[in-house]
Amino acid sequence: MSQPFHLKRMLQDQRIVQAKALIRETIQEYQHQFMNKPASIIRDITPELTQHAAYRGAPLFFPYVSSGLGKGAKVLLTDGSIKLDFINGIGAHFGHSLDFLQDASIDAALEDTIMQGNLQQNERSFELMKLLLDVSQKDHCILTSSGAMANENGLKLMFHYRPGATRIMAFENCFMGRTITLAQITDKAVYRHGLPTTIHVDYIPFYDPQSPTESRNAAIHAIETLIMRYPNQYAGLCMELVQGEGGYNVGDEGFFKAIIDTVKTHHMTVLVDEVQTFGRTSELFASQHFNILNDVDIITIGKLSQVCATIYAGHLVPKPGLISQTYTASTTAIECGYHIITHLLNNGYFGSDGRNMVLGNFFTASLQKLAKTHSGLHGPYGIGGMVAMTPLHGERSGVMDFLMALFHNGLMGFTTGRSPLRIRFLLPLGAVTKADIEEAITIIDRSLYDVSR
Repeated sequence: MSQPFHLKRMLQDQRIVQAKALIRETIQEYQHQFMNKPASIIRDITPELTQHAAYRGAPLFFPYVSSGLGKGAKVLLTDGSIKLDFINGIGAHFGHSLDFLQDASIDAALEDTIMQGNLQQNERSFELMKLLLDVSQKDHCILTSSGAMANENGLKLMFHYRPGATRIMAFENCFMGRTITLAQITDKAVYRHGLPTTIHVDYIPFYDPQSPTESRNAAIHAIETLIMRYPNQYAGLCMELVQGEGGYNVGDEGFFKAIIDTVKTHHMTVLVDEVQTFGRTSELFASQHFNILNDVDIITIGKLSQVCATIYAGHLVPKPGLISQTYTASTTAIECGYHIITHLLNNGYFGSDGRNMVLGNFFTASLQKLAKTHSGLHGPYGIGGMVAMTPLHGERSGVMDFLMALFHNGLMGFTTGRSPLRIRFLLPLGAVTKADIEEAITIIDRSLYDVSR
């Protein structure tokens, strides 16, 4: 009797192995031909950008149209220029044209379906869920298509567990997403313009490293005051441990533990939003880095993981039908996500002397040195693969000019915070080198001089 078919058996067929080797060799030839040259514009793509703006109904933020060819921390644009990509789709990319992810993508493309979903999931989906549960020490995992959906599912769990509750607590300057509901939680009024109120959100102060005890006491006082004002109305607390869009503000273990202890005495569920921090600190989960993994009920992840997820404790299991969706993610996203997480866990990225912290500390030390020669440069801020700075005293028009100067000179970053406005970087952790960071520092230095003239 013949053995049942198994995908791994087909993927090990020498014809497929040889085909992937030939594809990799061809890509490397094109990388050598196009990627080893100055970052100069050789073609005007203004007509294309105008057409893209018409399609979208709004212009692109950068004049960026990728050619589809990259190498490590760099990407080739269709105008012929090469950019050092230190924003990576706001954290979604692990690096450009990485061999092991190209192989994973090919493997996924050979499977029978493009999308996985509620009714049909392949073996890798379950292997990915098991991997996340093994590390997080939680009970259940729901894969989903975006960070916003991961947070929406988390909110459903919170309200479902606390029937009758109508309110959520969150930190000031937080970001949670842009759906109608998540825009209510995100502490930025412009994201709610014209939208109806769906849930009630109250904000408490975030950790202040300049006043750790005072900020902890202020947050606890705010929680107690709100609970007295709205008794039995809070489903839970939504927490970012490092505020991504809020300015790369980094929290503190003692602060978080005190906050969690306070809300737990009032039977509130704690959700930690790790959509941006996942895989970027000294541990896979930022909750591990801050030593609160066992104290939180729900963790949401995304971006670096490719496929997103809501990971939660067993007491929150909902009734059937509350959480479901046709698509959880593409087969490619699931396969690549599994390989990225496995790569992170097995290749020295974590710990105080792991790759994430070493590269982040090298970048921040380089920025600190640069700040001594530029009076308007403040910071840096952040942790690990998340680094920010305040150029030109954080004045908006100057910062935006500087951001575009960076892009023109060959480095991509993005904004964060409000007043002051900062520039943030999300290192391509699967590819970036100290040489790339040194090149980025040179571009930052040059761009600061360009906008200060």
